[in-house]
Amino acid sequence: MEGDPRTEVRRRYAQAARGGCCGGADAGRSGRLGYSRQELASIPEEADLGLGCGNPAAMGELKAGETVVDLGSGGGIDCLLAARRVGGEGRVIGVDMTPEMIERARRAASKAGAANVEFRLGEIEHLPVADGTADVVISNCVINLSPDKRQTFREAYRILKEGGRLAVSDIVLLEELPPRLRESMELYAGCVAGAMIKGEYLKAIEEAGFRNVAVVSEKRAGELLEPSDPAADCCGGARSLSQEELRLLARAVVSLQVRAER
Repeated sequence: MEGDPRTEVRRRYAQAARGGCCGGADAGRSGRLGYSRQELASIPEEADLGLGCGNPAAMGELKAGETVVDLGSGGGIDCLLAARRVGGEGRVIGVDMTPEMIERARRAASKAGAANVEFRLGEIEHLPVADGTADVVISNCVINLSPDKRQTFREAYRILKEGGRLAVSDIVLLEELPPRLRESMELYAGCVAGAMIKGEYLKAIEEAGFRNVAVVSEKRAGELLEPSDPAADCCGGARSLSQEELRLLARAVVSLQVRAER
């Protein structure tokens, strides 16, 4: 793979934060990701870029007064929804490595009047969060972008309190991809080329120290996007693929929702 994946991911998501990629979100796409109309109506539109693959705040069964950390917080949608669930006595920290995303999320939080949310610039492999801070760690279609996913899970474990919970939505593979697809920078930034095999992904969570690792749901990634959806092309790099390669991705790429405990 030519170039630095992290640099390319940061460039593409900076573009998305400025509104130049993926065409923005719509209710249909966000509904397929698991967000209710009531949830979407409760937050500013600019918080939802439609870049996720699930609704980890709902899966995390958040409780009033809890502290939540979101790995790769993007435009802020999951942080703002989590903030509503934990209430004024709770706290939400979003971490993202893209300054433009941090700026966008902060604007959305200000517009929403979410005083219990903050956003920090940082990499998810080296979280700017103290040990034992969080009751719940969430993440939405971001860990697959990390060049060191095992380190990311170790960091999630580190910042969780004893008995804390992990709730992540992510992209994984059911079979290995050929080198051409694995080496595609477009597909890496589109959450595909850097994804782990499902079994290895679950094992990495366990090896970080988590227990009771459980798959909550699993969907073919194609179920989350309509063929005409801009995100299926702009952020997924589908334009350069053959029909055979597209069929391979259709059967190999899945969206996984996983829960675990510290």
